Amino acid sequence: MKPAKQILPLIVFSQFCCTSLWFAGNAVMPELYLNFNLNEEALGHLTSAVQFGFILGTLIFAFLSLADRFSPSKLFFISAIFGAIFNLGIILENNNLNTLLLLRFLTGFSLAGIYPVGMKLAADYYDKGLGKSLGYLVGALVLGTAFPHFLKTFTGTENLPWRWVIVATSLFAFLGGLLILLFVPNGPYRKAKRKFKFSAVFRVFSNKKLRNAAFGYFGHMWELYTFWAFVPIILAAYKFSIPNSDFDVSFWSFLIIGIGGVSCVLGGYISEILGVKKTATIALLLSGICCLAFPFIFLQASTVVLITFLCFWGIVVVADSPLFSTLVASNAPPEIKGTALTIVNSIGFAITIVSLQLITYLHQIEPVYSLSLLAIGPALGLWVLFTKKRA
Repeated sequence: MKPAKQILPLIVFSQFCCTSLWFAGNAVMPELYLNFNLNEEALGHLTSAVQFGFILGTLIFAFLSLADRFSPSKLFFISAIFGAIFNLGIILENNNLNTLLLLRFLTGFSLAGIYPVGMKLAADYYDKGLGKSLGYLVGALVLGTAFPHFLKTFTGTENLPWRWVIVATSLFAFLGGLLILLFVPNGPYRKAKRKFKFSAVFRVFSNKKLRNAAFGYFGHMWELYTFWAFVPIILAAYKFSIPNSDFDVSFWSFLIIGIGGVSCVLGGYISEILGVKKTATIALLLSGICCLAFPFIFLQASTVVLITFLCFWGIVVVADSPLFSTLVASNAPPEIKGTALTIVNSIGFAITIVSLQLITYLHQIEPVYSLSLLAIGPALGLWVLFTKKRA
């Protein structure tokens, strides 16, 4: 059964709208520093708060099998509404670090009903060509993540204060949730699991192919969100160190992160020629090389070289994400597909917290070479993939 033509564009656009909540706080981080008297460590703490919320949310969703037992469309809508409300709380005047951490945590919790549930919706509609479908979907996540930085470029005037970024992302999230509720019913390949079974979570890792795909994904996640969080920090530091450099940090942060959305889509098409696993492996290898090369690029005195390099890194750092998710979804039993995607996402995002906190701490000691430790994730992911290949 072929799904209606508008289904995938609707899921993709809604995913883009709702995932704009993810880095809304990061886009206005300098203003949060000034308005709420935050210290330099707030970047790592506030970014990790979103990840913590997402992890707890995905664990609860996975253990209760919510995406498999209930309508994914309704779950997506409810999560989008709550995410929009919690995100909007950032604009309150009496916030402090604790309230901001709570609001970002709750926003992350809400995103647990958006990102993996969106992938579940796509998997329920597309049995064949799932790699391309998830490529578009993760591409929407990347653009959504970068979108607040783009909005921030328009806040240089008094008519568009920084709070406008937060209001706009909340409105987008509400729109995305409403579109899914109204126009994307349950898919034809959905197999509802009526009863709660605690063992469903552990069944996920009993499949060897799924398990190896998950470990490749975990290595990729060690690098991804820490790189995204540090893109504006890297650009601002370089601009400060090279007095004659002149570029818009917010705009280029948007472009460097957002360009990965294109690579997610192209990766889906390339995977149909080279194979999903091989394409993911190449992307993981290239991003690992970028981690090691970064200090040498940063220390040279050419803005063009640095931005070109960061754009390339932005392309390869996320290109493998939908491919690993495709391998997970393809190897999961249909009745626990949503649970598999959710629990793998949960563990992957837990890894991002360790990476983010470690690099944030080391960055204060050694601002340049500390980012090379992001290569640990791709290296371990490649080791698992090549070990499996030899076996």
